Amino acid sequence: MRYLRRPVLAAALAVLAVGLILGGCGSSSSSSGNGLQSKSPSQILEAAKAAASKAASVHINGTITSSGKPISLNMELLAGKGGKGTISQEGFTIKLIQVRGAVYINGSAAFYTHVGGAAAAQLLQGKWLKAPANSGELASLADLTNLSKLIDTALANHGKLAKGPTATIEGQKAIALKDTTKGGILYVATTGTPYPLEIAKSGKESGKVVLDRWNQPVSLSAPAGAIDIGKLQKAG
Repeated sequence: MRYLRRPVLAAALAVLAVGLILGGCGSSSSSSGNGLQSKSPSQILEAAKAAASKAASVHINGTITSSGKPISLNMELLAGKGGKGTISQEGFTIKLIQVRGAVYINGSAAFYTHVGGAAAAQLLQGKWLKAPANSGELASLADLTNLSKLIDTALANHGKLAKGPTATIEGQKAIALKDTTKGGILYVATTGTPYPLEIAKSGKESGKVVLDRWNQPVSLSAPAGAIDIGKLQKAG
């Protein structure tokens, strides 16, 4: 028996990955102002990009809507190394790790049942699956653990920008950068390093994602006993 149906698995993972690259405009402990409020919208955005590009790590947490479906994610990303966390949608939950060129997923029973049926769910319950990070069905999920790609994509996909009011995001002073074309607000820290702190969007594709714990330690390790997904799909 083919425990994982390839087209169904690919479709399910694609749904989870779509929109998680934070389409649309989407912490420093210093209390000193960084001069960001006096800069133009494009300068604020460039400052946020530069700060994020130099960061060693970040925590991303929130819920967005893609194709009318809410997707929740809670990820810790380590620059140049990978990341780990959890993604949930429509009752399906996936634990995700990317490290040393491989992607690992550990799905809930509901997820494994959806992609492979009851027999697959029974076989794979509590198990990790492994696949290459740069090709195959899990490659789209690998992008969710790539700090550089995630930030570049999030801050590049925008329309006309305008400065908004100041706000406090997770205890950090910030200035709003509004996307007047596509909607959405990016909040950037106005004290210390100008890190992106939050991406919020209203309307049909609404949601909010918080970016915090910049440069805090993140430990990554491959789960023991992971099952090679390529071998599993050839079984039976």
